Amino acid sequence: VQLVESGGGLVQPGGSLRLSCAASGFAFSSYAMSWYRQAPGKERELVASISSGGGTKNYADSAKGRFTISRDNAKNTVYLQMSSLKPEDTAVYYCKVRVLYVDNWGQGTQVTVSS
Repeated sequence: VQLVESGGGLVQPGGSLRLSCAASGFAFSSYAMSWYRQAPGKERELVASISSGGGTKNYADSAKGRFTISRDNAKNTVYLQMSSLKPEDTAVYYCKVRVLYVDNWGQGTQVTVSS
């Protein structure tokens, strides 16, 4: 299993970013996918998840109305579209998949929201 996140960067408050997570090594279209984030000094937290077919999505309260998770099973990629970003969204963002009861993580992508 390999997960590679990209798309992070520095953005001003109120701005937008789209994160991508390219997956390989497993049957991507058969698994739910999740985005997590970890801010300095804080525990890693779930941001959003999406079912294998994309029909069911769940969001943390902090993400509702601002973030959208989606996936393209033809491209083995899951996305996190983030808008109206706030300084408190600053964190390393990770995608995760649980395969055969094992959690697999990418290396993360840094998102910094600052003026």
